[in-house]
Amino acid sequence: MRSYPKSAEILAHNRKFIPGGVVSTNRATQPEIVFVRAQGAELWDAEGCRYIDYHAAFAPHLLGHNDPYVTEAVQRTLAEGASLYGTGTTTLEGRLAEMIVEASPAAELVELLNTGSEATAQAMRLARAATGRDHFIVMQGGYNGWHDDVCCNLMTPLEQLGSRVSPGEYAFAPMSAGIPASRQALIHPVNFNDLASVEYVCEKYDVAGLITEPILQNIGIVHPQPGYLEGLRRLADRYGFVLVFDEVKTGFRHGLGGYAQIAGVRPDLVVYGKALASGYPIAALGGRRELMELFVHPDPSRRVLLAGTYNAHPVPTAAAIATLERLMQQDGEVYRRTESLGERIEAGLEKALESLGVTATVCRQGSAFCIYFMDHAPVDWHDLAAHHNFAFDQKMRLELVDRGVYFFPLATKQCSISFAHTEEQIDETVAAVAEVVGSLTESERLAIAE
Repeated sequence: MRSYPKSAEILAHNRKFIPGGVVSTNRATQPEIVFVRAQGAELWDAEGCRYIDYHAAFAPHLLGHNDPYVTEAVQRTLAEGASLYGTGTTTLEGRLAEMIVEASPAAELVELLNTGSEATAQAMRLARAATGRDHFIVMQGGYNGWHDDVCCNLMTPLEQLGSRVSPGEYAFAPMSAGIPASRQALIHPVNFNDLASVEYVCEKYDVAGLITEPILQNIGIVHPQPGYLEGLRRLADRYGFVLVFDEVKTGFRHGLGGYAQIAGVRPDLVVYGKALASGYPIAALGGRRELMELFVHPDPSRRVLLAGTYNAHPVPTAAAIATLERLMQQDGEVYRRTESLGERIEAGLEKALESLGVTATVCRQGSAFCIYFMDHAPVDWHDLAAHHNFAFDQKMRLELVDRGVYFFPLATKQCSISFAHTEEQIDETVAAVAEVVGSLTESERLAIAE
């Protein structure tokens, strides 16, 4: 296995001043690698080792690291003297909002924020203000940010979660200390793809809204079953709750209109981030006009506060405009290429794993994919937790890192292809996966097959 003495030295220094040495606990992984440079589809660590990157910083880099078109737009904006004015509006934020509205059928009006967590928090506040209700439905296995209402029930161990219940709800399983019990009582986790449980919660509580990723992409790629998203739309209309699609990961990566447009289902509110600005910090909240206009409602008792000193900072706003320009260029060239690369890696992985006699399923949506070591595509967290071989997934990822292929080293995390990847890099990745899986002992192979 590789050693990382220079990375260890940097981390030891940072730990003197930063808890754990990292500014986001999601970055505390094994092996502890410090990356110092990135370009296109590649990363380099402090030791000078190169990696083909499929982590993509949790998926923003649809165009690849430091895309020249985006970088030039940022440099031009700074050279023109743009700054954070903190009052009034700017042509940059108006142009970006216009582009998002043009791209997304779900967004009649748009507000710009800094992170996905900020945007989902605003979406939930807006839903509560619109309905006068407090309760919210979230998905077991979904991730919608770090704030108190949604910091729960991502990869909950089954021994803690309990057996599958339908119709019904699961206990709030906090991902953090410090979440008040009073907040937990308002949040109702249910399994993805389970309409009966959504209806159960709506009959039991006055539900303000439901927030979900339209594809669960924080536990790999878990697709909605046929009719599920349409069913959520019907239930929202029947029970009067606000349907919120968290497209922080799916938005713009899978198409200009997000997965909502692909599915043909219109949420009431939609949140974008990640791929919107090629790695620069920005998020967007869009939705129906009558909901979004609550931010400027003439009655102070109905008006929803939206504040943020750094909202629409000119640097990430310019990056987002340039990103959308790239995505709109040449009749969808970026999406055609990333779809082609996605098809190539899916077919290559399936062939390699089948030839090795290993039971596995490759799930993919466009440029995002995940390998599950089980005989079918999971439909929810219970299905995945009960059938996927987590230990082998983890071992495979660690050994791939040692071979210069960077899948985020935590089992079931999504892999992301960028426009900057090449067919040669895709083939190199398939060969590396085959080499890792082929190196297993016979007993390990049998354990996977079971």
